[in-house]
Amino acid sequence: MTVPFHLGVRAHDFNPCPLPQLVDKLKEHGFPAIQFALHKSFPESVAGLGALSPGAAAYYGDAFRQAGIRIAVLGCYVNIIDSDPARRTQALSDFSTHLRLARDFGASLVGTETGSVGQGYTTDNFTEEAFQQVVESVTAMVAEAERFGVTVGIEAGINHPLYTAQLTRRLLDEVPSNNLQIILDAANLMTAENYLQQEQIVADALELLGDRIAVLHLKDFTVLGGVITIVPAGQGMLNFAPLLRYMKYKRPHIHGLLESTPEANLQDSAQFLRRLYDEL
Repeated sequence: MTVPFHLGVRAHDFNPCPLPQLVDKLKEHGFPAIQFALHKSFPESVAGLGALSPGAAAYYGDAFRQAGIRIAVLGCYVNIIDSDPARRTQALSDFSTHLRLARDFGASLVGTETGSVGQGYTTDNFTEEAFQQVVESVTAMVAEAERFGVTVGIEAGINHPLYTAQLTRRLLDEVPSNNLQIILDAANLMTAENYLQQEQIVADALELLGDRIAVLHLKDFTVLGGVITIVPAGQGMLNFAPLLRYMKYKRPHIHGLLESTPEANLQDSAQFLRRLYDEL
């Protein structure tokens, strides 16, 4: 029996449109799952992340559920290591709101990256101090997630304190809770210096993180002028075969979500990945 490919998409990669139209587009493209960040898809509907109500969560969650679309990741991308204590406290509070309302949305996993200790790129992110701030914040987030019976999904990023699979594994070891899972984005682990070793980098990530990977982000990259540039899936240098093989044979029915793919490219990228998946 062939395991179906559960390919979804970030909802805010569609051009802004009313909720019924977004649902129709998702059904038209055959996406059974989404990553949904309310403040990105419908910014006018929420004054602030902390202002979300159970009613708002249920309104959007019910619309997707009735259309047969699952919220695989409830997106709440906040800076959990902001160097300003007040902003960091607000970020953690906003994330807690999403944890509390996840069930109203119909989601079980709330996802974020770690953020940055400064504005934009800074080598301060690569220090032990920055990593320990990640541990401190994630520990608090996971404790809250355990209270509500939901899961924290953390995503590594190359300019963040979690910039390798090895550091991500270390985080899992230092916050020993199954309510902490990983959102794996292989393109996020690539740099202009290491991309030629992508086969080993991906193999290491799949080995080290294994069954703690809850969702995969599927996006592509190329290198332009010595800089990693994100492009639609199938138009770049990433070898998706190991990732799709993992999804098909190691973790059947796991969700893979297209990311950073403009609406105009969604159909081609989805066809590319579905064809490759079927050939494996």
